Amino acid sequence: MQAIAPTPAVISPADDFRRHQAAAKSLRTEPIQNRRARLEKLRAWIHQHRRDIQEAMYADFRKNPTEVDAIEIYHVLAELKHALDNLEEWTLPTKIDAPLTLLGTRSFIQYEPRGVCLILSPWNYPFSLCVGPLVSALAAGNAVVIKPSELTPHVSALIRQMADEIFDGAMVSVWEGGPEVSQTLLQLPFEHIFFTGSPAIGKVVMKAAAENLASVTLELGGKSPVIVTASAHVKDAAKRVAFTKFLNNGQTCLAPDYVLVDKTMAADFTKALIEQTQLLFTEKGESFENSAHYCRIVNQKHFDRLHDMVQNALEQGAKIEFGGKMDAASRFIHPLILTGVPLQARLMEEEIFGPVLPVLAYDNLDEALAIVNGKQKPLALYVFVNDKITETRVLEETSSGGACVNDCGVHFMHPDLPFGGVNNSGIGKSHGHAGFLAFSNEKAVMKQRQGFTTANVFYPPYTATVRKMMDWFLKLF
Repeated sequence: MQAIAPTPAVISPADDFRRHQAAAKSLRTEPIQNRRARLEKLRAWIHQHRRDIQEAMYADFRKNPTEVDAIEIYHVLAELKHALDNLEEWTLPTKIDAPLTLLGTRSFIQYEPRGVCLILSPWNYPFSLCVGPLVSALAAGNAVVIKPSELTPHVSALIRQMADEIFDGAMVSVWEGGPEVSQTLLQLPFEHIFFTGSPAIGKVVMKAAAENLASVTLELGGKSPVIVTASAHVKDAAKRVAFTKFLNNGQTCLAPDYVLVDKTMAADFTKALIEQTQLLFTEKGESFENSAHYCRIVNQKHFDRLHDMVQNALEQGAKIEFGGKMDAASRFIHPLILTGVPLQARLMEEEIFGPVLPVLAYDNLDEALAIVNGKQKPLALYVFVNDKITETRVLEETSSGGACVNDCGVHFMHPDLPFGGVNNSGIGKSHGHAGFLAFSNEKAVMKQRQGFTTANVFYPPYTATVRKMMDWFLKLF
């Protein structure tokens, strides 16, 4: 596929922002059917341009078309369908019953658009993690500015083409470019900023948002652990960990970052993990280098970072159980499974974000939980277990944005589960109704009756009668 030339910008980001502000005023009062029409247009465009999305992803990542369908395209289409199926219900005011102290009032929550929103999307899933939040923003009735990643230029250009073909430029616009474009956009007074990326850049975004007191949704990352307990089904655990870890060459915010496995089954699990990795990402004895099912690292900078992290672990005594081949020219890293990685190694201190997986044996569950809780709260936690007591312990004694029992990453695909991190791994939730709420202001509205109200009883002057009424009133609580 040939790269699509970026459309030259004829206005500045500040001028574009002002266009969006004007559009946002009209969006507040438009019929819900207008939102529906925009979402329908987006869905139709994706179906019509499915091949273009596949080709752009291959050009940027060498990603298999079926994987693009399953991960990038399906997720967005599922979000669209869910929003279209529920849009009227989501936008209806929610009635709130009156407490005893406010008898006679009527209250409801009115869902209004935040206004002009900024979506800063990442490079690892450049279509789904850009257009998915766009679905939520449009469903909530906002005007949107999108800044896709410069590290995936083919997909970014296609996203701009999509916006130009579907939307009025005052409602949705796309700004391509490097960090300097993001920095310029972050100086503008957006009402909401949706960012997906690293915790380090998330802090930069949050600081910029604070200058305008903009609300934020930060989908970050961290070291998502896997705990394989003694009661786990070894083959199932190995297959599901291998799939989620080495999908997209390990460049997934939800990917298992390290595995803690009960020492009684560590050898069996490691063997099964190697076997399942080969079965999933190669066929008929081919090499990973020649496999059509295995991606590449996005650029040289990230390749060098991963290389250095592996060398750091090997210098401290880590052992390679599988893989090890790297080719800088093609940014190829063979799936790499290591044991004996020290806790102070970079692989155990930094988010890996690549096809490298430390597997550590633990003596007892207390030890495993101590390792998990000794790190920042992760985006996800995975536990493989067939024991309710152990399952409950792990879920109650750890904190993470989300969790899966006996699988990895699949909670991302559930439209009714809020997705997001906690503290260092993220702020706010997305997907489905949670995404709609992230891009909405939940305005509390109360309608008071005419004439006498229960509040009148406690108006000043504070006479002896009022004080007696207050004495009686407080006893009700």
